[in-house]
Amino acid sequence: MKLSFLNLLREEFRGYNAHSLRQDLLAGVTVGAVALPLALAFGIASGADAAAGLVTAILAGFLIGALSGAPYQISGPTGAMSAVLIVLAGKYGLDGIWLVGVLAGVVIFLIGIFRLGRIVSFIPRPVVTGFTSGIAIIIFVGQLDNLLGVKTPAAENAVLKLWNIVQGGYAPNWQTVLTGGIVIAAMFLLPKSVTKRVPGSLIGIALAMLAVVAFQLREPVIGDIPGTLLLDNRLAPLTLFSPQTLERLPDLIVPALSVAALGAIESLLCGAVAGNMTGKKMDGDQELISQGIGNIVIPFFGGVPATAAIARSSVGVASGGQTRLTSIFHAVFMLAAAFLFAPVIGQVPLAALSGVLIVTALRMNEWSEIRWMLRHRFKSALAAFTLTMLATAYLDLTQAVIIGVALSAMIFINRISSIDISLSDVDVDILEARGIKLNGAHEHIRVAYLTGPMFFGAAATLRKTAEDLERDPIPIVILSMRGVPLMDVSGLEFIEELHERQRKHGGELLLCAVQPAVRKYLDRSRLTQEIGEQNFFWSADQAILAASAKGA
Repeated sequence: MKLSFLNLLREEFRGYNAHSLRQDLLAGVTVGAVALPLALAFGIASGADAAAGLVTAILAGFLIGALSGAPYQISGPTGAMSAVLIVLAGKYGLDGIWLVGVLAGVVIFLIGIFRLGRIVSFIPRPVVTGFTSGIAIIIFVGQLDNLLGVKTPAAENAVLKLWNIVQGGYAPNWQTVLTGGIVIAAMFLLPKSVTKRVPGSLIGIALAMLAVVAFQLREPVIGDIPGTLLLDNRLAPLTLFSPQTLERLPDLIVPALSVAALGAIESLLCGAVAGNMTGKKMDGDQELISQGIGNIVIPFFGGVPATAAIARSSVGVASGGQTRLTSIFHAVFMLAAAFLFAPVIGQVPLAALSGVLIVTALRMNEWSEIRWMLRHRFKSALAAFTLTMLATAYLDLTQAVIIGVALSAMIFINRISSIDISLSDVDVDILEARGIKLNGAHEHIRVAYLTGPMFFGAAATLRKTAEDLERDPIPIVILSMRGVPLMDVSGLEFIEELHERQRKHGGELLLCAVQPAVRKYLDRSRLTQEIGEQNFFWSADQAILAASAKGA
């Protein structure tokens, strides 16, 4: 692993020069400008505070960026992660989030060490799209309090939270609505020629702060930003391992698996997107190792779990970033901002950050993927997407992914379980036209052409075929299995039952065109020996000729 990472670095920095350094520096500053308001917003949205989000972004930029499996990955707090963490914060508090972060980091690290990252790719695309949209709903609904300037009761999920807001009869505060609206308008309406130079979120926040000063608005702000990477909770390491926290360890295992799954999925998806943009392939296992190490370390500084961020990584690529130094420079930029501009950052209205998060939530939906499913009317994909989205908003990520994957698996099994079995007697005219002349009788031969997997999903069809053959016994039955790619115990039982029934009637069972994987399974079950090696043929023609000779 160490050798592989060193090779990764050698390849990445081959031919590196002053021009490359300048590109990395400019890209890092650009990404830092984009990441700064998001880090503050996601820190608050995670159930911690803006300072925790800032510390997370800085440490992730340094640590995860340095060890990453690709030169373009930018990590930090994300909307998807904050949607999961806000629920955990309500249940287990900030020390619970820290411990969950460490546990999740260990899990992600082990996934990378044992090279199990490809397991994540087994999650169907509609499920990933569904929980992304579900997370967007959680973020959107979670920011309505700050945007509207109201305080609604805590709720277990986004659906109940929205119900509380709708049914509570709350009167919106026009000041916070104005402040958040300015940011939303700036992010949506500013031309790309402007936002390419300065992020729309930063312009929006600056305009919102000017409005607060001009109109002398009084509304909640971020508050003090400590000028240190060690937050007020400097005893985080002791808190993590206190008896009170460790007592809750069993309760935190499932949430930690949720965070680990999300972190791994989001990081690998980010690598796939940025890899397509650059043409450079990511080492997925090394990326997971870096994410694991980062998430083990960050909680000890009072930060929240981090993962690779698609938007920030894409900005880095688009800005000309060449190597992982882009991530490090973006962290340096935010560190300088935290030390030099902490008083200014502390005066940013919470409503302005809610505007940033609401626009982020709307944009994080995979709209092109959703439109594609709708346009092609893929009912099964739409069902998996919708169910996962609603489950994410109403339940939690782990349950949502399990539900989505289970539904996708059931749809897939139902689709592939339709094995086609065609029973036919031997057509002498067709054989003779192909130059095959039978030497004996052919009325005693019946051929069953099978197409599809012979597994438990097709058990009912296999059973009915066996019954049909028994009602009208034929001395020799040939199973043509060229179209059978795989088999499980149900398929074995069908062949064994058919072989026994043929033997009971004094007949024989012949098999032809058996695929290598299926033949291997038959050999392991000893059915090959029971049926007889001499009764296996390369093609149906050979089997029919042999059967005809037996009946001569």
